[in-house]
Amino acid sequence: MTIRAVIFDFGGVLVRTQDDSLRRAWEKRLGLAPGEIDPIVFDSETARLAGIGAVPLAEHERWLGQRLNLSPDEVTVFLYDFFAGDRADPELIALIQGLRPRYKTGLISNCWPGLRDRLNHFGLDHLFDVAVLSYEAGIGKPHERIYRLALEPLGVAPDEAVFIDDFPRNVEGARALGIHAIQFRDTPSLKAELAALLADMISADVYP
Repeated sequence: MTIRAVIFDFGGVLVRTQDDSLRRAWEKRLGLAPGEIDPIVFDSETARLAGIGAVPLAEHERWLGQRLNLSPDEVTVFLYDFFAGDRADPELIALIQGLRPRYKTGLISNCWPGLRDRLNHFGLDHLFDVAVLSYEAGIGKPHERIYRLALEPLGVAPDEAVFIDDFPRNVEGARALGIHAIQFRDTPSLKAELAALLADMISADVYP
């Protein structure tokens, strides 16, 4: 086995919610239970359709306005606040920088339109040889096609790649194709598991 590429997820791995205080404040304002707002934002049918480019993101925003009884302007403020506590993980950024150029790097994300701008916002746009985004691909994880859309331009076979994601179903989807996959729990655990797979490249440069 020779690993030639490492592919990352975006939300929940490279970028995670470090401060959820504004989300909790909105729950109180809207009379929702703690933790109730996240599935409303992410798990509706309009959220799913926007994530594969089947409807404009504005359609999901309209649905949110109806569901939460918010005006269009209030929805804009709400979504800004909802994502305001997201932070990129500097340790993982350093890890990816250390992997390159010996290893090809990629990104596969189930996401809404606008993620390429967010990659730029977080300074991540230059880190990947290929970025496959569900709303552009028209399909999301864990469908096998989205993994192939990353493997093909990277020029690697499934067993030459490692995929990292925080959702078990997406990890299993990658494994079903023959990709080595790691479920992300925290940065130290990921670094240890990745080191075990990439034992030939462990160095201070890759693991600062």
